[in-house]
Amino acid sequence: MLHLDSDLKVIGVPQAIVLINTDIGAEEEVLNQLLNIEGVKEAYIVYGVYDIIAKVDVESQEKLKEIVTSKIRKLPKVRATLTMIVVETRKSEKR
Repeated sequence: MLHLDSDLKVIGVPQAIVLINTDIGAEEEVLNQLLNIEGVKEAYIVYGVYDIIAKVDVESQEKLKEIVTSKIRKLPKVRATLTMIVVETRKSEKR
């Protein structure tokens, strides 16, 4: 059961979910490169419109901009990205 009082977190430091399209067959290579970028906390290969989803957690909006524009988007086999800024998080007590 989700308890809003204890599980609601308003984000004080920038977090983002970055949806990534890669060249065909390059998902593993890009995933490994992403995990070596400071601030990328998690990354997943997925099926659907996008190939990879990455979670970025950094100390400032400027650092987030730098990571997305200067690092993720410039990886050789990244074709396109869509960045969604997290405004709040909630976690379930169920695991």
